[in-house]
Amino acid sequence: MAIALLAALPAAFAAGNASGAAPGSRWGQDYLPNVPVTTHEGKTLRFYDDLIKDKIVVISFIYTSCADLCPLTTARLAQLQEKLGDSVGRDIFFYSITVDPERDTPEVLKKHAEAFHIGPGWLFLTGTPEDIKSIRYKLGDRRQKLNEHTQAIRLGNEATGEWERASLLGDLDRLVMTIRAMNP
Repeated sequence: MAIALLAALPAAFAAGNASGAAPGSRWGQDYLPNVPVTTHEGKTLRFYDDLIKDKIVVISFIYTSCADLCPLTTARLAQLQEKLGDSVGRDIFFYSITVDPERDTPEVLKKHAEAFHIGPGWLFLTGTPEDIKSIRYKLGDRRQKLNEHTQAIRLGNEATGEWERASLLGDLDRLVMTIRAMNP
């Protein structure tokens, strides 16, 4: 099922991946929503202005009541964060966005984040269902049901316009190289 979901990557998103779109391309502020999101720490931020603009990001979509791929995704991201070291929170930022914002309140996300011992530079995000749906749609996550999983993450460098999908189930050292290569 995960392979089928990866194959269903929207053509528009795929077109922006490999080419490394120029700054100001459709993958910037005119494409990505600038809606309010709330962190697991209870802070409200603007998605584009505060979290994406001029940053290198690693984005996952999860929900805390998942007993399948979401815990694996978060655990693998924790390993990735460890491999990237001090660059997370300085040069690279991790965002785990809930696909179940009605249940995943900041308090629930905080407990979830603590359970995985996340470090600085990694935020768990929620918001209104409409705003989260808008973010997910623009980043190529079009699943209709919670249990339609994918362990794929989105990698992006908004400053250069580079965006791509990656798997957390493969070689994490190779993924580290891919992420570091986004930093000119």
